[in-house]
Amino acid sequence: MPIRRVVAVLVLLAAFSPATRAQDARLIERGKYLMNGIVACGNCHARRDQEGRVQPELGLSGGMLFDEEPFKAYAANITPDPETGIGKWTDEQIIRAFREGIRPNGTLIGPPMPIAFFRGISDDDAKALVAYLRAQPPVKHVVPKSEYRMQLPPAYGPPIKEKIAAPPRSDLRAYGEYLAGPLGHCMDCHTPWVQGHPDMARVGAGGNPFKGPWGVSVSRNLTPHESGLKAWSDAEIARAIREGRSRNGSPLRPPMAFDWYRNIDDADMKALIAYLRSLKPLPLGGGPAAAKK
Repeated sequence: MPIRRVVAVLVLLAAFSPATRAQDARLIERGKYLMNGIVACGNCHARRDQEGRVQPELGLSGGMLFDEEPFKAYAANITPDPETGIGKWTDEQIIRAFREGIRPNGTLIGPPMPIAFFRGISDDDAKALVAYLRAQPPVKHVVPKSEYRMQLPPAYGPPIKEKIAAPPRSDLRAYGEYLAGPLGHCMDCHTPWVQGHPDMARVGAGGNPFKGPWGVSVSRNLTPHESGLKAWSDAEIARAIREGRSRNGSPLRPPMAFDWYRNIDDADMKALIAYLRSLKPLPLGGGPAAAKK
């Protein structure tokens, strides 16, 4: 057998080796946990019926409308469909899209995608998310083009060239910040917005209104302040995140992704709570109108 053919066969065998398959399986499993838990992409990208109920058989084929004052945006189809989804995108292009907000054609992805937070997703978790998306069935679904009545920035930051690693899990606070920031983008909703950007001097103070079929909900204060979580036990915080129940048992309202957050494991929940406990105590953000909610 010619040497070139021998090399080609060896490369092919290596690609399908047990070690490679095991690595792929681990990536998909990690991606599944992230997608069905803290990252909760399905909270926006899952296909829903007219009553807003998720249609699992249609996967992450998008179409959910976000009709806000400065934009009318539709969640994209992120299934591997080659025509209406991301089936023709490379792994690198998918990662660049959610970490830098840039599509393969060079156009910018607008709100409500939390690009500012997704920029911090680690390389390993980014690869796991892509592996999970690749493993999903393709769903053909044409999503309307989003309309922005606002000036989008030229970019969300410089190109990401350095490697990104997640904090060690042994550092509860740091790993909890990674979960609540880059992965879960909790602080995108729970930090007061000023002139179109989260006011990072008031991280976690909440107070942002969200309109939807449920009416208007206001993001809660997650800091250890009297108007926040100071009096809450760890168990009460975990129940609120996983089950959507307030301290007194009353139901919390969307857009919190309770159907996904219920899958957050105990170790990650412990880290999340450790991070929230470490925040600077701040009064509820958003001004007097939010404080009345």
